[in-house]
Amino acid sequence: MLRRATNHLGLSPISSPQIIQSRSRYYSSTPKVTDIKSILAKPTWSVRSLLPDPAAKPSSPSVTPAQLRHLLRLSALPQPSSPEEEQQMLETLESQIHFVKEIQKVDTTGVEPLQSIRDESPEATKENTIGLERLKEALSKERVVGRNKKIQRIESARNKRPDGDVWDGNALGHASKTKGKFFVVDTANSQTIA
Repeated sequence: MLRRATNHLGLSPISSPQIIQSRSRYYSSTPKVTDIKSILAKPTWSVRSLLPDPAAKPSSPSVTPAQLRHLLRLSALPQPSSPEEEQQMLETLESQIHFVKEIQKVDTTGVEPLQSIRDESPEATKENTIGLERLKEALSKERVVGRNKKIQRIESARNKRPDGDVWDGNALGHASKTKGKFFVVDTANSQTIA
């Protein structure tokens, strides 16, 4: 069985403000835990507890061989080549289903759903917010050129040539011969337009 892990203060690690800093604003009245190493030193559960007991046989399989073959066909995966491979696939699928069912048993009352995997602390939000100053700085490094109003970066590392000059965007500028917007390559037999 999956047991809810608690530390020496009775807090679950999920709600501990020291472990998940982004939730600290919700637990501001919780006392500060200073010894994180001692909390994490003794695990209270393992992934093995989420897997089915190998000694116990399930009463009825969740997936029959016919359903397995149907799922493989729908997924465009190859069918098992032997009965042993089919049995191994069924056992693997049963253990995965058992794992998901055990995870679904976890009591998540009072835990907010995860909206995204990122740091949602006030410091990270402030760092990731694009303000007027950062926008002005980025716009000052760009210019509009040509009749199609293309935006071009000014003096970025990507636009610098090895000799130190800034590339002006004219790819044909150094071509010896051009024809319209193409450069001409002289060959032994004739001229080829590339």
